[in-house]
Amino acid sequence: MSAPGDNHLAFTEWVISQGAKINGVAPARFPGRGLGMIATRDIEEGEIMVQVPLKAMYTIDSIPPSFVNKFLDGISVHGLLAAFLTHGDPNLLEKYTLWQAVWPTRQDFADSMPLLWPEHLRSPSANTLSPTPEVLLPPSISGQWNTIRKKTLDEPYKTNHQNLLPEMEKRFQDAWDSVRAVFPDTDRETYLYFWLIVNTRSFYYLMPDEDPPEDNNDAMALVPFADYFNHSDEACDVVFDGEAYTFRATKHYDKGEEIYMSYGPHPNDFLLTEYGFYLPTNNSDAIYLDDIIFRDLNASSIEQLKLHQYYGNYQLTPTGPCFRTEVAACLKYLPAKDWRSYVQGQSTRGVSPKKTSTVVRAWIGRYRKEAEETIGILERSIENEKKEGEIKEDREKLDVVLGRWRQIRGLCESALESMR
Repeated sequence: MSAPGDNHLAFTEWVISQGAKINGVAPARFPGRGLGMIATRDIEEGEIMVQVPLKAMYTIDSIPPSFVNKFLDGISVHGLLAAFLTHGDPNLLEKYTLWQAVWPTRQDFADSMPLLWPEHLRSPSANTLSPTPEVLLPPSISGQWNTIRKKTLDEPYKTNHQNLLPEMEKRFQDAWDSVRAVFPDTDRETYLYFWLIVNTRSFYYLMPDEDPPEDNNDAMALVPFADYFNHSDEACDVVFDGEAYTFRATKHYDKGEEIYMSYGPHPNDFLLTEYGFYLPTNNSDAIYLDDIIFRDLNASSIEQLKLHQYYGNYQLTPTGPCFRTEVAACLKYLPAKDWRSYVQGQSTRGVSPKKTSTVVRAWIGRYRKEAEETIGILERSIENEKKEGEIKEDREKLDVVLGRWRQIRGLCESALESMR
C-alpha cells in the first residue's frame, strides 16, 4: 500500500473546497488492485467518514438545459452525462479538471473490461459445437455456450444478470447513435471513454420526492472522492438525503484498514462486465440455469411456466438453487394438474424433494460440464501462449476468465455436494 500521488492530493483539496467533509480516510494505492479508501486513524462505528454535498456532484442538473434540449429524440441520463463530458462548454467542464486527472485511463479500461477486449477473447461471432469450442466468457456474460445450443424461445423475457455483455453493447450503441445524431463528428473512442467513466463511477441518484425511473441508467450521478471506495459485501452505510451523500462507518476500523462500500447485491459476472473485477468471495454470486432448463422442458411445460409467472431467471447461488428452479424441476415429473395446484398453494400432492433434487442436480451437472470444458480451453490457450512466446495482454485476461470459471465450477460442485 502506498500514497496515490500528488494529483490525488490536489483533487482531495479541491473536493474539500467544494464543501465535502473528509474525516479519517484517504485514498491509497494497493499493489495489483489499484486505488481504494483507507482509514488514516482508528475510526469508530457510527462516525461520518465522508460527506459530499450535491453542489460538488456531477448530475443531470450540472448540464445546461440548452445542451440537454439538443437531444430531442431522447437519450439516457448515462448517455447524456458522457455526452456533456465530450462536447460540453469547456468553461463549465473546467470545474472538474482536478477530478478528471485521477480518473482511470483508457488503458485501464482496456485491460479490465470485457467490452474493450479483442474479439477473439470477448465473444465469437457465432456459437458453434465444433470440435474446438471457442466461447471463453461465462454464459451470463456472453449469452453463449460451448457445450449446448440455446433453445429459440418464442417469447423473450426480462432477464436478471444475464446476456450482460450484449446488453451493455446495446446500451452504448443506443447512446452513441443519439450523440452522433447531434454531434456527427464525435470521436467514438473519446465518447466511449467518458461513457465508461460514468458507467463505472456513478452512484444511484434520485431525489427523495422522485419516483424511481424504469431504467436505472436514468438515475445516475458522479460523486467526487466517494468514487475511491471499492466494493464489498462488508460495506459502510451510504445515504443520500437530497442534499449530500453521507458515508458512515458500520464498524470499528483500524488505522490502515481498507474501507468499502457496496455497489449492490451483484453476481461476479455482473461485476466483471460492468466494473472490470470480481470478488474472491461473493455472497451475492449466482449463475443462471435458464438455457439448460428450457432445453430440457417441452413446449407445454414452458407455457405453464409463463402462465404462472415462473418463466426464466433460475438462479444457483452459494446457498443452492432458488425456489423458481425447484418449481421448474417439478414439471419434469408432476402431472400438469398437480403442478398447477402446487404452484397455486393448493396442494403438495406428488411433490417429491428427492425427485426434484435429482432433476436439479442433472441441470447443475450440465453447467459443471460447461465449466470443465471451458476451463480446459483456457488452460490450453495459456499453455500455448507460453510455448509461443507469451502475449502479456492476452495472458492476463485469460487468467481473469479462468479464475472466474473455476469459481463457477466450485459453485456447481458445492451445490451438488449439498444436495446429496
